[in-house]
Amino acid sequence: MEFFKSLSLWNKRAIAAVIGGIAGYSYYHYIGCASGTCAITGNPYISTLYGMAIAMLLVNSPKKKDSEDNNGTDNPAADQKI
Repeated sequence: MEFFKSLSLWNKRAIAAVIGGIAGYSYYHYIGCASGTCAITGNPYISTLYGMAIAMLLVNSPKKKDSEDNNGTDNPAADQKI
């Protein structure tokens, strides 16, 4: 797990894109639309690109910061009792 923490954001995106592309193509191949009329799963290129995009969005999901621990206020003085 320490290995993934040391990677830059672009490396994480690249790894996610490869994994997502494999997952998207696998979804097309094993589950996809048989008639070919489905927008995403009817075309292997679209399903691969869609899988890559979803995986990259998951990597870029917002993380909780330490400053959010004060009930949504950005003012640290709001936590002080008078």
